[in-house]
Order: sequence, then structure tokens, then C-alpha cells
Amino acid sequence: MFEKLIGIEKRYHELEGLLSDPKIIQDYEVYQKYAREHSDLSKIVAIFSDYRAVAVGIDESLELLKDEDPEINMLARDEIERLNDKKAYLETELKKLLVPKDPLDGKNVIIEIRAGTGGEEAGLFAGDLFKMYQRFAEITNWQVEILDHHATGVGGLKEVIAIVKGKNAYSRLKYESGTHRVQRVPATETQGRIHTSAVTVAVLPEAEEVDIDIDPNDIKVDVFRSTGPGGQSVNTTDSAVRLTHLPTGVVVTCQDEKSQHKNKAKAMKVLSARLLDAKIREQNEKRSEERKSQVGSGDRSERIRTYNYPQGRVTDHRIGLTLYKLDSILQGNIDEIVDELTTYYQAQALKNEHSGDRQEQPLDHS
Repeated sequence: MFEKLIGIEKRYHELEGLLSDPKIIQDYEVYQKYAREHSDLSKIVAIFSDYRAVAVGIDESLELLKDEDPEINMLARDEIERLNDKKAYLETELKKLLVPKDPLDGKNVIIEIRAGTGGEEAGLFAGDLFKMYQRFAEITNWQVEILDHHATGVGGLKEVIAIVKGKNAYSRLKYESGTHRVQRVPATETQGRIHTSAVTVAVLPEAEEVDIDIDPNDIKVDVFRSTGPGGQSVNTTDSAVRLTHLPTGVVVTCQDEKSQHKNKAKAMKVLSARLLDAKIREQNEKRSEERKSQVGSGDRSERIRTYNYPQGRVTDHRIGLTLYKLDSILQGNIDEIVDELTTYYQAQALKNEHSGDRQEQPLDHS
């Protein structure tokens, strides 16, 4: 670990020299690349510098313990205790920062929300969840563009697919994938009985050309007229597009735009994201046979989170987090949940990163 930190520090100072090189400054793309890398390393270097300063302070205080003056001895012991606490904290922070980052974290995301078990009530809640994410995006200064949606007859959503564009969108939303369960009294329920419904959410990183290569010959394109609730035609031209990826059987339909070309472009975004997600899943499954699918069948029993209206509570079952802030959360204030999930999974990654070590050794600060 110490050697890794020394290497990072060396690279950081090397980048400082590169960023002041006139040739690099004139090449915008290269300069931006180095500037991003320099920025990414700056926090590690700063904490490592603090860590070494603390280690030196401990050594100096240990020398003071040899002094015959009892008062100096007592002050030295207090200082050693304080510095050891700080050293342990900084060491933990360095270990967190050295855990490899998910290369997809900075990407935009494709979010797919589908009504599962629960009929019309599930469709209504699918609409509520989509509004929650729209508001969260607005609060976070992200942009949301609907790629395709299918409304229900009572104002809900059978399905909605949208792209969320913004800084670190995938890193903040990736833990939203799974089945979301709602417990509430539907407006049509005359006896006040609580119904349980389920909605599935899938969060996929937006694919770029460098991420996945799709052969145009592998895609079957069908065009047809767009339809609305009840199956009625809402267009007089064949503007809706269905793409079928023949090798995998993945099918994507898009009909939100009046232009066939725009629908095809949007459908390609979704198709690329799904194929990239499948590629990532395959790689992860090779690493761990225990990894489960992001999204289940939409059945009530497969859930990551429950939204209980009568009690005004939201519970995330993966981390045992319960918040009595249902109204606020549905208004898009989900930062607390996102932060708790991020902290939990970072801790898991840290644990896995060091699980191969036979014994944790403290940093050498010489």
C-alpha cells in the first residue's frame, strides 16, 4: 500500500510538470485528460501528506516520553493518543481512496421503470417513482429525456425509459436497480384495505461507441404506427420503430417521436445500453457466481425497497435503513438513501479489496 501511495505521489508531481508544459497546454484534449487525472489524485496525495505529518508527530512525541519532566510526559501521552486516532482515520480514508473505482461511474444512465404485480395501482406507482427520479435529477442539475413510454388508462405508466444526463449520474443512481414495493390504499378501494404492488427499476450505463460494437447486419428494423392507451393509433405514419438484436434476441421499441429517424436513434441508445449491461453482467458472473440479476420478475417478494404510505415510511431492505420521510423522498430528496447505499457498498468493496491480505499491516511512514 505504501509503495502504491509513493507511486501515486510521484505521478501527481509528474502531472504538475506536464500541465505547465506549453506543448501540452496547446493540445486541449490532452491537457484536459491530464487535468482530470491530476484532480483525481489530488485528494489521495493531500491525505497521504497529512498521514506522514501525523506519523512524524507521533515519533516526536515518543521522544518526549523520555523526558524526566512528568508534565511533559503527560502532554506527550495525550498528543500520542490524539495523533494515533487521527492516523487510524487517515489510514482508513486512504484505503477507501485506493479501492478501484467503477469505470462506469461518470456515465449518463438509461433508467427503465416498469409496472409489475398490482395492476393499475402498480402503473400509478411507476408514475410516482419516475416523478421522484425526475425531481432528484432537477435538484442535482441533471437533464432527463424520455426515450419511450407507455401510459395506462388511469394516468399511470406501464413502462417508461429515459436517459439521465449529468455528472456522475451512474454512480448516484446505480443502486436504484431492483424491485420497489408500495403499500397503500388505492383510490378505488372502498373498504380502506391496503394493497401491495411492485415496480421494477433498471439503471443501465449509457453505452458509447468505444464500449460496445454493434454490427448493423445484426439488427432487424421494423416500423409501424404508434399506439396510445387502449391500442388506438395516434399517428397516421409508420413512425414507431422496433429494433431486434438477432444474436441476443434483445428487442427495443420506441414510438415517442413523430419522426421515424428520431425514434430509431433513441431505440439504438437503449439497445446499446442493454447490450453493454449484458456484457457487464457476463463479466461479473465470471467473477462471482453469487451475483444476482439487477431486476427480478416484479413479484412482491423480490424487493429492495418498500414505500409504506399509511406509516409514511421508506425502508431499504439491503442495508436495513428506515426513514419516516415518505413525502420528502417522493419529492426527489433521496440523497440520504443514496449516500447510505454508497457508503455501504464502498465498505463492502474495501473489505473485498483487502480480504486477500493474510494480515493488515500499518503503513510504513519512514
